[in-house]
Amino acid sequence: MYLTTTVSVAMVLFLIGLESMVLLSAHYMISEMRENLALTIVLDRSADTTSVNRLQNVLEAMPCTSSYTYISKQQALEEHITNLGEDPTKFLGYNPLSDSYELHLQPVYANQDSIAQVTDKLTALPYVEKVLYQEDIVKVLDHNINKVSMVLIICALILLVIAWILIVNTIRLHIYSKRFIINTMRLVGAKSRVIRRPFIARSMRMGLEAALLTLVALVGVYYYVLQSLHVSLFPLTWENIAVIVLSVLLSGLIITYFASLVATGRYVRMKEEKMYEI
Repeated sequence: MYLTTTVSVAMVLFLIGLESMVLLSAHYMISEMRENLALTIVLDRSADTTSVNRLQNVLEAMPCTSSYTYISKQQALEEHITNLGEDPTKFLGYNPLSDSYELHLQPVYANQDSIAQVTDKLTALPYVEKVLYQEDIVKVLDHNINKVSMVLIICALILLVIAWILIVNTIRLHIYSKRFIINTMRLVGAKSRVIRRPFIARSMRMGLEAALLTLVALVGVYYYVLQSLHVSLFPLTWENIAVIVLSVLLSGLIITYFASLVATGRYVRMKEEKMYEI
């Protein structure tokens, strides 16, 4: 009975762990998409080396900066010739392109409002001619990310409710088999908290063991996806590992605690003749 209950709780916690991994993977993918958004800062044609260095200092000081790349007018000309197969200097007599920076923002700043503020700040600089970015893509990305995030949150809440119901029923069945022991303890004068204590401790120990089994299974899932599909669900940083471990451990301990508290309380208050009827 103990082993069966532990495995049952572990299976439910596995769903919670998978949902945590899905949420982390979605967050990682959204961050990747936001970081891939780039702002092209075109400098004025009259900008000299001092202006270029000054803009670099501004970009380094901005908290929204994730990374930036300097593209000289000569480098831009070479890329133009490679991509389009024509050299504008042959019919214009000069290089019409300007020095520029390609700026990638921190994910938290890669939205319409923040990008508009960054653009206004940069275009106000005297040596910046214009700031270009794909405004339509930013709007679509913001809209779709909000929808996906809402769906994932709703799914997570539904799974959490399902997990709660399943674990409560599992613990209740486990304590149901001990209802006559509870009645005997009550008849000899044991107080309610004394009766509940061993059952709560036993249930929480099952929750802890089930959580450890779940974490082992989740590690197997992660490396299976990585080795077989060559897909990294999310970076294995300490923060991400802590989110998975804590979500599974806390869910296992907290849910089993309250489930055993409710179940034992029911049998502590139940009259002896009622125990034969259920």
